[in-house]
Amino acid sequence: MTQPQPTVTPRLEEPKFGFNEYAERLNGRAAMIGFALTLLVEYLTGQGLLTWLGLN
Repeated sequence: MTQPQPTVTPRLEEPKFGFNEYAERLNGRAAMIGFALTLLVEYLTGQGLLTWLGLN
C-alpha cells in the first residue's frame, strides 16, 4: 500500500540572520549606498577618503 503524496509545498519563512539570500541582498544594497554617498561627498568637498580619515 502506498502513502499519498503531499499536494502542497509548505512555505517556510527565511531566517533574517546568517548567510542567506535576504542578508546578502541587504548587505549588497547597503554597500552600494555607502559607496555612492562616499563618491558624492568626495565630489562636493573636493577631498578624498584618506583626507577625511586624517591619513593624507
